Amino acid sequence: MLCDVQGHIHFLRIKIRKMVSLKGKVQTVLGLIEPSQLGFTMTHEHLTMNYSCCYYPPPSGQEALSDQPIEMKNLFWLKQNPYSHKENLLLCQETDAVREELLRYKAAGGGTIVENTTTGIKRDLKMLKQLSEETGVHVIAGAGFYVDATHSTETRAMSVEQLTEVIVNEVINGADGTNIKCGVIGEIGCSWPLTESENKVLQATAHAQSQLGCPVIIHPGRHSDSPFQIIRIMQEAGADISKTVMSHMDRTIFDEKKLLEFAKLGCYLEYDLFGTEFIFYQMNPEIDMPSDNERILRVRMLIDEGYEDKVVVAHDIHTKNRLKKYGGHGYSHILENIVPKMLVRGISQNKIDKLLIENPKQWLTFK
Repeated sequence: MLCDVQGHIHFLRIKIRKMVSLKGKVQTVLGLIEPSQLGFTMTHEHLTMNYSCCYYPPPSGQEALSDQPIEMKNLFWLKQNPYSHKENLLLCQETDAVREELLRYKAAGGGTIVENTTTGIKRDLKMLKQLSEETGVHVIAGAGFYVDATHSTETRAMSVEQLTEVIVNEVINGADGTNIKCGVIGEIGCSWPLTESENKVLQATAHAQSQLGCPVIIHPGRHSDSPFQIIRIMQEAGADISKTVMSHMDRTIFDEKKLLEFAKLGCYLEYDLFGTEFIFYQMNPEIDMPSDNERILRVRMLIDEGYEDKVVVAHDIHTKNRLKKYGGHGYSHILENIVPKMLVRGISQNKIDKLLIENPKQWLTFK
């Protein structure tokens, strides 16, 4: 009994020592860095993942297109129906193309990618480490669990305490059987309506964050009430909302009054679908996906309303057709195309640096 107690105390001391070492730092797949080293940062991307969990059958009469190779003649169809093409969902097959894109991103001034692939959509930490080593781009990996549809039987059976332990361990010791550590919790997947398993993961995320002082990023359900529900659950569980990003705001809250009401809650507002423009959004047909020009105007509105310290941007690349190899915009789209348009629309370079450098730096630094 005494040996067990002493062993537990020793374990706790090591854990506390590791958590203390994180304070004031940013944790990448290659180790700890100073926040000042981040540079221009995309706060929500994927470099390798499998999104087959979200396959949608194609429109009637177009079934044959699901299995055809990706060719020039079907690129527009693919852009409009990205989740109906089976191969398109396998970003994990495009390591060489992603490596080339990261080099272009770095050449365009990019410094850091927050890689949001969590348990359930084929996180590959060894590959993230390799890509970072080969390109010189800082990569920050995500801990935790994606949406309920990807939760394993084991995950569903875990208590909040057990889920918390898993998440904390992925940050301080390493994930997926490696010693490669995650530097952010998320993207934590939520559906609408929220499921029991997702609710437990949210509570565990809050508990882990309160222990670690780390950044959190959330994937909300596709309903304008979802972000409010998530923040309430996390607040009740002890989360630090000021260190939390709510993703996909561009497809979630459209009403300006409701958006400003949500902004008052204090989390970061992420417009992370730059480059994505659909005629018909398969995952929620009720939504008219905004254009990049509309995203820019919404970001400018938030800045004008005093939220310049709470907005971050990204592309959320997660399918092959978004890569330049397949005629897509790639990871450097914001730096190459959106920033110049923001300047034209009256967003100053100082404000742009807030969105791309200062806000990510504040968010990603451990407290």
